[in-house]
Amino acid sequence: MLVLGIESSCDETGAAVVDESGVVRSDVVRSQVALHAPYGGVVPELASRDHVRAITLVIQEALARAEIGFEALGGVAVTARPGLSGALLVGVQAAKGVAWARDLPIVAVDHLVGHLLAVFLRRPATVTATATYPFIGLLASGGHTAIYRVDGPSISEIRELGATRDDAAGEAFDKVAKAIGLGYPGGPLVDQLARGGDAARFPIPAPMARRDSLEFSFSGLKSFVARYVAQNGKPKSETELADLCAGFQRAVVRSLVAKTVRAAQAERVGSVVLAGGVAANSELRRSAAEACAKAGLSLAVPPIASCTDNAAMIAYAGALRLARGERDDLSFSASPRTALERTTRKGGGRREL
Repeated sequence: MLVLGIESSCDETGAAVVDESGVVRSDVVRSQVALHAPYGGVVPELASRDHVRAITLVIQEALARAEIGFEALGGVAVTARPGLSGALLVGVQAAKGVAWARDLPIVAVDHLVGHLLAVFLRRPATVTATATYPFIGLLASGGHTAIYRVDGPSISEIRELGATRDDAAGEAFDKVAKAIGLGYPGGPLVDQLARGGDAARFPIPAPMARRDSLEFSFSGLKSFVARYVAQNGKPKSETELADLCAGFQRAVVRSLVAKTVRAAQAERVGSVVLAGGVAANSELRRSAAEACAKAGLSLAVPPIASCTDNAAMIAYAGALRLARGERDDLSFSASPRTALERTTRKGGGRREL
């Protein structure tokens, strides 16, 4: 069964054709980075308008690359939550239009579930990461950072073990990049500069290092960099800039990796999966591989195309729902909130046990 997936949760317009075994026949992503770069972040209204302009062309391109027409499709899957409401609405309405016009079954997909299942995608000319259920999934992106126990592909089989109380990891990368004068998006730029830096020059303490907590906090790291810039000005040399990036990145990565390994050990699960845009970070991939090997855990890391927002992961998650006989009627709506149960409360302060 071939499924058309549509993704428009934030600032990428995506469409893909995937089957229920995870084979990617096509995956088209139209980025809005150039549109939002002058503002230093995503402007929701501009994102929605660009999705409207691009969605039909992206769908047509996905079908063309897969060398099929609408008649070859067995269903439609679309990101319905979480994300920017206006952006989500564009994709949802386009998907409903295709499903109605072609009399195809449609399923709504949670964006976070798509990320967690992206490890199973089989892309041409790439090595497929090996993952089996159950696994501990670290999902780190610009809008979300959490650790999940994943016992299967359905929402009822995914349980949050800990999440960020404030900024997501990717959001912290972008804000720090803006504070030190880098462009948008900041994550790849910080990663690139950090490779040549000396993290020891900026020994930023790991946030929320308590061993009994799987929750994250990254706002303090952002504040550390902001205070440094306020007191010393923006880095005046390439060396200082690289060292500051390295120190910040090491603090984020250490927190992500340590808590993920701890979660796997506490749950007695032997497999770890990285997911989300921050999983493309080279230091996170290296550090996670080293820590998992030391702890006797297997690690599955998707190719970068499967880490960043894409429609292939939505098509695959939808294909699994369709294969289980699940269907949604055309009355479902978009939502800015995930359908996954959340256990971490936002904000500071002690948590009641």
